[in-house]
Amino acid sequence: MLRVKAIRNIICQLSLVIFTNTLLLIKVAYGSENIQLEYSDSFTKINAVSDLADIQASDWRVAHLQSLIQRYGVVKGYSDNTFRGNQTITRYEFAASLSTTLNHINSLILAGNSQRIIPEDLDTLKKLQAEFATELGILRRRTDNLETHSASLEVEPFSTTTQLKGEVLFTAIAISDGDKADNSSDRIDNNFTFSERVRLNFDTSFSGKDRLRTRLQTRNIPEIDDATGTDMAHLAFQGDSSNDVELSLLEYSFPIGEQMMVYLEAIGGDLDDLIIDTLNPYLSGSGDGSISRFAQRNPIYRQGEGTGIGIVYNFSDSVSLSGGYVADDVNDPEIGFGQSSYGAIAQLTWQPSETTGIGLTYVYSYNNLDTSTGSRIANDPFNDQSEAITAHSLGLQSAITLNPRMTVAGWIGFTHATARDLPDHPSAEILNWAITLAFTDLGTQESIAGIAIGQPPKVISNDFQVASEAYEDQDTAWHLEAFYRYQATDNIAITPGLLVIVNPESNSNNDNIYLGVVRTTFSF
Repeated sequence: MLRVKAIRNIICQLSLVIFTNTLLLIKVAYGSENIQLEYSDSFTKINAVSDLADIQASDWRVAHLQSLIQRYGVVKGYSDNTFRGNQTITRYEFAASLSTTLNHINSLILAGNSQRIIPEDLDTLKKLQAEFATELGILRRRTDNLETHSASLEVEPFSTTTQLKGEVLFTAIAISDGDKADNSSDRIDNNFTFSERVRLNFDTSFSGKDRLRTRLQTRNIPEIDDATGTDMAHLAFQGDSSNDVELSLLEYSFPIGEQMMVYLEAIGGDLDDLIIDTLNPYLSGSGDGSISRFAQRNPIYRQGEGTGIGIVYNFSDSVSLSGGYVADDVNDPEIGFGQSSYGAIAQLTWQPSETTGIGLTYVYSYNNLDTSTGSRIANDPFNDQSEAITAHSLGLQSAITLNPRMTVAGWIGFTHATARDLPDHPSAEILNWAITLAFTDLGTQESIAGIAIGQPPKVISNDFQVASEAYEDQDTAWHLEAFYRYQATDNIAITPGLLVIVNPESNSNNDNIYLGVVRTTFSF
């Protein structure tokens, strides 16, 4: 408490010095002689009022303040004891001296030296304080403004235009024993693992409405789909760069007028980055949402990544239209935009209320069918025989908040893929769907329980044949997931979760996969 008061006193005196010098500069501007002041090293020292030659010493206020100043050792004088002007001391200058005296005596009391204070002097201070209440109030507000500004400087980001946001994720992963779901007869790599991911986002704004995001990332989380033999076990946050730092995202967004937003993706862009909402609000994040990749969003959003552009146009507060295009390897002169795998998206989003949202999505893609969420046949329905696969995908997704603590969301995605470079241009049809539940503020504020049930992408019909049989998934895989994100503090969340894949690779002959995760996320 004493340290806080001492800091406050120092700020008060800094304000006083600035204020007094401003008054003196005004005098110089109106023709006064050059003024030179010498302040003591301590900011708790100011001039005695009666020592200023231009002050009328007959004023009772001056006499009383002088006695207080001298009795309690508050001040030192100017070098020449004068303002060198015809103007007398102003009420604000007097109030500044009074304020310093009040603060000095208050510090004596707080330091346990109240026995030094004469009771009559306290009565005098009360009278002077009442007389100069207006001026003291103005000085106090100026001091408070300085303190507020000082406090804001302490929390000021390292740049006036850039804000740093970081996330550190630690995860422990355990997988049940059994055979891999890749027909290899190899056993699942079920060793217990502990790994991490670190992301640093640098958000820069030049106008206050735009944003340039640069993301640095390092990670060493194992590829669980390799360990289990199926993409259906792909985690939302997995990936291994051997802890090398990489530039994983570079994007810029800016408005045009009041209704349009433009997104430019230079590195690491996805189709879902170019639209307004994937309508799965509590499960979409990789650090704070679902533990699996499939439960984050409709897989058709994953048919495109790399470099591109997107536009969102808001017709009203409830209706928006999004469109975008991304392509891979466009920086390679031998490939460029002409030969790249790409995806294009359009989505009409209708949010009739704050609790309801519906999105109708169309995606056209070229050689971008692999979403790393479905079966091997769904990822490549032409058995690696085609190098020119085009796909038309439709998605319907919705999110409804049933009450303040429960939100249900879901989607259905359908894809019609065609091998353009094979005889007769065979086509395949792929289907996926999911329902998710989120229970917010469960147990503690900001804590969330999530449940996801669905069917990962599955080929339901195919013109392409292997060994005179249609190259289709014969059974249906089930995705079952539950997690609880416990918000321990504002910056720490602990998420235990369980993922079960029944009939992995849409094959009932495969062993079911049970995967347990404990994810701890530190954000700053």
